[in-house]
Amino acid sequence: MSETTKTGPADQGLEGLVDVLVIGAGVTGIYQLYRAQEAGFSTKLLEAGSGVGGTWYWNRYPEARFDSESYTYGYLFSKELWEEWEWSERFAGQPEIERYFNYVVDRFDLRRHISFGAKVASAVWDETTGTWTVTTTDGTAVRARFVVAATGNLSVPFIPGIPGREDFRGAQHHTSRWPKVPVDFTGKRVAQIGTGSSGVQIISAIADDVAQLTVFQKDADWLTPLNNGPITPEEQAELKANFESIRETLNTSPSGFLHQIAMRSGLDDSPEERQAFYEERWNGPGFTKLTEHYMDMLFNETVNAEWCAFMAKKIRSIVNDPKTADKLIPKGHGYGGRRPPFGTGYYETYNKPNVSLVDINTTPITRITEDGIETAAGVEEFDIIIWATGYDFGTGALNRLGVQGRQGLPLKEYWSDGPRTYLGVATAGFPNFFFPGGPHGATGNNPRYAGDQVEIVTDALVHARDNGYDAVEVSETAETEWTDNMNNSKMSSFLESSYFYGGNIPGKPVKQLLNPTGRWALQEAITAIKGNEYATFVFSKAEAPDA
Repeated sequence: MSETTKTGPADQGLEGLVDVLVIGAGVTGIYQLYRAQEAGFSTKLLEAGSGVGGTWYWNRYPEARFDSESYTYGYLFSKELWEEWEWSERFAGQPEIERYFNYVVDRFDLRRHISFGAKVASAVWDETTGTWTVTTTDGTAVRARFVVAATGNLSVPFIPGIPGREDFRGAQHHTSRWPKVPVDFTGKRVAQIGTGSSGVQIISAIADDVAQLTVFQKDADWLTPLNNGPITPEEQAELKANFESIRETLNTSPSGFLHQIAMRSGLDDSPEERQAFYEERWNGPGFTKLTEHYMDMLFNETVNAEWCAFMAKKIRSIVNDPKTADKLIPKGHGYGGRRPPFGTGYYETYNKPNVSLVDINTTPITRITEDGIETAAGVEEFDIIIWATGYDFGTGALNRLGVQGRQGLPLKEYWSDGPRTYLGVATAGFPNFFFPGGPHGATGNNPRYAGDQVEIVTDALVHARDNGYDAVEVSETAETEWTDNMNNSKMSSFLESSYFYGGNIPGKPVKQLLNPTGRWALQEAITAIKGNEYATFVFSKAEAPDA
């Protein structure tokens, strides 16, 4: 126990007990480790990989990069860190991102608290001691008072159950389990299955190296240009000079970006003004297409349809083959119906003679063969298959930790009909267990709202310690109210078939995995909780053992 930690009856006889055990060394886990250390807790972090970065450790495929501005994704807890680290690009690539996280853990002496190659197999609550026993796949057990599972939303790869995958004699790689040794695509026949946010980045990156690239697409998305570029010395100086105001904006922005939404309806502008506005958005960086758009773009059918028509016209003007262009134009959903991806030279890539697009709705894949892929149109031979097929979002990682709460209740069983949470950080019946950055957090720039969650988790742990409590858990009433609010909210534009509802995973309950009410609602709830002495949580003290 740390010197600032009050020891209660539940701690007696438990040698080697750690106060706060964090699972996962991604952007949220590193911050939680830092905050727990700063608050005076003894800490340990378990990481399945051999390095830090989470998503940005595992996703090292060609052209993997942010689509949030680099400086808005990084940490804001240290002005010195902000001034010391200079991002080279508006949207940094994976190698630079990984270097950043390594710099952070070394700069703040966090690495000594991290165990690498420690994949969690189970986490079991012990009623008699009021502690968790977390066991890794190699049999190592760690006991902790509090467990914070910062396992992330984008950490469990999904590969569809296409027959014959194990028979393929070539190389296969999922985007989120990319090998550290670069894959040589030179002169290779490559199949890529999937065109989501990761998939669209790879396609233009490898097209000039491969002999043939065949892209298998299930659903077209409204992809727009990332419009990346270097951060100039002048911009670097401006970022450093304005740290305080930038931090204030990022800490209070509903999207977690520095973007400013246009506070008017699209119908307030003339048709000509709207076309000029759409052109500005098309040429703007990253998520500004969403966050600096007309305030009613997502829910005003007229404005949304007109914006989509503008993008469709752009696609047709870029892609030479009309049939390919038509495949690349989404059908059945407007902008914001699915997570919008961003690319560089994506549409232009389909003008290359060695790149082709297959719509698997009209030409379905029937099986993987030893030498390639069989579709309804026949068999095509490949040397490499890329699985850009996404993730088991939201609950995938948490449901695979082997978590058992009170009376041995498995978290996976408790969430069998979808996640039940409070603030997206806790669930009833699982005391001293938290999961910032998991389901029901918010929407927008992930590190910003996950940071809000880390703060409330840390504050709750400090409140428990300073008041001599051994256990803290959310009340069933608070959990039910929050979960119902998530599932019943009409504020989401996303389709239930999107991975934000789990609709991409066969057999997974279709339930809201985000917080459609937004970051401001999360922050308001957190402020109310603190002002009301954490009344929505249940704090308890362990009974002293009989003499």
